[in-house]
Amino acid sequence: MKSPLAPGIQAVTSLSRDSWYRGFILFLTFLFYTAYHLSRKPISIVKSELHKNCSTVIRPVDLNITDNDTWCDWVPFDQDNYQTLFGVLDNSFLVAYAIGMFFSGIFGERLPLRYYLSVGMLLSGVFTCLFGLGYYWEIHSLWYYAFIQVMNGLMQTTGWPAVVACIGNWFGKGKRGFIMGVWNSHTSVGNILGSLIAGVFVSSAWGMSFIVPGIIIASTGILCFFFLVEKPEDVNCTPPQYHSVQEINETEPLLPNGNQSINRSISTETPAIVEDHSKAISFCGALRIPGVVEFSLCLMFAKLVSYTFLYWLPLYISNVAHFKAKEAGDMSTLFDVGGIVGGIMAGLVSDFTGGRASTCYVMLIAAAPMLFLYNYIGQQSLGITIGMLLVCGALVNGPYALITTAVSADLGTHESLRGNSRALSTVSAIIDGTGSIGAALGPLLAGVISPTGWHNVFYMLIAADVLACLVRHSGL
Repeated sequence: MKSPLAPGIQAVTSLSRDSWYRGFILFLTFLFYTAYHLSRKPISIVKSELHKNCSTVIRPVDLNITDNDTWCDWVPFDQDNYQTLFGVLDNSFLVAYAIGMFFSGIFGERLPLRYYLSVGMLLSGVFTCLFGLGYYWEIHSLWYYAFIQVMNGLMQTTGWPAVVACIGNWFGKGKRGFIMGVWNSHTSVGNILGSLIAGVFVSSAWGMSFIVPGIIIASTGILCFFFLVEKPEDVNCTPPQYHSVQEINETEPLLPNGNQSINRSISTETPAIVEDHSKAISFCGALRIPGVVEFSLCLMFAKLVSYTFLYWLPLYISNVAHFKAKEAGDMSTLFDVGGIVGGIMAGLVSDFTGGRASTCYVMLIAAAPMLFLYNYIGQQSLGITIGMLLVCGALVNGPYALITTAVSADLGTHESLRGNSRALSTVSAIIDGTGSIGAALGPLLAGVISPTGWHNVFYMLIAADVLACLVRHSGL
């Protein structure tokens, strides 16, 4: 008696060649951007090691010191203004990232994505390692670390527009919200892995907290060079279906509940922004796409909240809950775990309802009281801390994930472009670049405000969350 084909082999053979390639590209780009975020995270973990309460640390007997409270700190972060200096490091990266992002999308549409991503990841790995080598070279100059942060910020801008453009090349509208919600968990996965890897070395040799992630992202750059396929046509796969002005009624039907997606909220009479499909869209042309400006401003305030948590949450937990550096870093990963769930749920809900904007609006509204509660009751017990971090992570990162992925892809293939998908990189760069302005402002303001009390930082975050709701509501 002949046995049937093994279930695993049946599943494998049931997938078409196109499905295999799409799955491979989804996995590959997920891996790439996980590495980008993994290499950004160490600075937030290392902060509590660069400046800590040295009176609680066992002092070597042969060490001659003059200040019992700062002998174990890393100069120049041993001063009373250490929070301001940390803010300088954060904003050296984030301001460079925000400025560079507006140009990165333009380059991404005009250069081969495989080369662009490969070089970006290799150079980002180099500068991440250089920051860590400052420990071994005993460099105590703030300007050295600030310069490295600026250069790393510029190199990191190569990532987002390129991976979004690549995903947009391979996937049509379909269940884009869910697919990109799952895919966008790379942000939180990268943050979690970055925290855990940095935490392993932070107390013994914090330089390795940067060097190891730097090696990882450089290695993924090499992987990108050898394996990334930019477009389905390059390997004779079927390209995704994009709607056009003439065919929008056939290619993008109404959802079962009668709602329309963000792209259908504009009349089919919308004038074409791009006539020549062989040319990349201009910066001004991308701004004319309905929804780009509103979602860009919404993301600016949403990212302000998210990146303040990214850069300051471990230090906040260390200061308020009195955790050690590694423990605080490990605890902060719960915020990112919540972000994974929030991003996936936002994608699912927006696919089902067809309302990207409404989904963002509801989650942003719910986030404000949760931030208030976390500030006041979040440290009462371990269980409450875990629960509040998960909930806040989901509500803060859910809208952020939806806007930077599905919304950017929707707008980058808007019907007014008449099927030209070359706008994806520029549109995603404009949206994420504007969002990065908020990402730069959040940690900067946190550094300035935190000496007056952490509760004031949370008031700032709540205000930003409310502004994100108002901006998005004005564009509904």
